[in-house]
Amino acid sequence: MRILPVVVALVLLGLAGCQGEVSGQAEPEGDSFTIKDGSRLRFRPVLAELPPGPPTGSATDRQSTDPAGQQAAAAALDCSAGPDPLDGRDDPALPLVSCDRVEGVKYLLGPAFLTGADLSRANARLATQSGGPIVGLSFTDAGARTWADWTAGNVGKQVAMVLKSRVLTAPMIQSAITGGETQITGKFTMSEARQLARDIAGA
Repeated sequence: MRILPVVVALVLLGLAGCQGEVSGQAEPEGDSFTIKDGSRLRFRPVLAELPPGPPTGSATDRQSTDPAGQQAAAAALDCSAGPDPLDGRDDPALPLVSCDRVEGVKYLLGPAFLTGADLSRANARLATQSGGPIVGLSFTDAGARTWADWTAGNVGKQVAMVLKSRVLTAPMIQSAITGGETQITGKFTMSEARQLARDIAGA
């Protein structure tokens, strides 16, 4: 499913398929996962979201900097295929055409500005006020500073969390997020929140 954008002040729009929000509030921990290998998780800004559709044409350069090349790559991308052929070998300094695992929504993403190495923990729990499932992220000190700066300048925009070149979720930033703690909320079940937290942590 595609996760919705949410951040303590952030809303996720997509657990791969679900949309959400992101905010910065801290909640009691539920199922918590220490970041195992953050090298393949990347945070990329969403530049455009394209409707799902069957692939047309042959495989093209998914990291093109040319708008026409990006459109061709999006048209050719088959979101229903198995593992992503790039499998995490995308260049973080270049744009990326990708899609979520469940809904097949295609995204044009900008260069990465954070990686999983900038996180310390991910957890799934029930929110104190709403009682709904949320995913919590704890950033390192350096990651928290970058995240605070980026969210402050991108309120109302989506951020994609990309694992092995596929979008896990693409939440919307609700406000600037400071303090190093972020929440992702959206239309997902507790088991889906737990799986998202596990995927983000590389567990």
